[in-house]
Amino acid sequence: MSGIPLLPSDPISFPEPCYALDDPDGLLAAGGALTPDWLVEAYGLGIFPWFENDDGPIYWWCPAVRGVTVPGQMRITRSLAKRLRNGGFTVTFDRCFDDVIEACAKLRATSVGTWITPRMRQAYRELHATGVAHSVEVWSENMLVGGLYGLSLGQMFFGESMFSERPDASKVAFYHLHQRLCAWDFSLIDCQMMNPHLKTLGVKPMPREAFLSLLAKNDLSLSRLGPWDNLEAPQKTECPS
Repeated sequence: MSGIPLLPSDPISFPEPCYALDDPDGLLAAGGALTPDWLVEAYGLGIFPWFENDDGPIYWWCPAVRGVTVPGQMRITRSLAKRLRNGGFTVTFDRCFDDVIEACAKLRATSVGTWITPRMRQAYRELHATGVAHSVEVWSENMLVGGLYGLSLGQMFFGESMFSERPDASKVAFYHLHQRLCAWDFSLIDCQMMNPHLKTLGVKPMPREAFLSLLAKNDLSLSRLGPWDNLEAPQKTECPS
């Protein structure tokens, strides 16, 4: 695609996000690699990969408007509150990352197509192995019925995708992610692109400049690396409802 730089596989280097195109919105560069080092560098700069063909180049994006939410500020409807109380779900963290990402890819492939290609799945599995990528799993009668995955860097979480095979199961995963991150004093959850579903959950648009300003203050030395399944669940908090 013309108008954007083609990155070599080495060294790791991105253009400034301010150079992202207006059309298509946020397209910044092509090339590079999907190794953990490339991905950590990208997310730390507010950039993420998104492409649909493993045979083509990697495309890197930083859209003009970001979908974000503050941990603890999820919008809880009456029906969701009832589901959280009486839905019979069990929630875990990092118990089956591979199954969550496969379920997300399957859901996208059967609906609108998927950017979670085999190449992308392998890249995020490697990030999970390094302790950077994490999953939330929602269970019903010992069956995985919902979940989400993303990256944790510093005190920010970068969501990638979610799935649901029972009503509200992905919302239950999102709620428990909120609660855990709030208890750990995380500052922001990045959902990348706004969409109507995320808006119902309280996700709000943020201009790129404001998002990058917050990102610049994110202290990567505070990253909670390693599996989250063996960490004590947070106690009741004073997070906003």
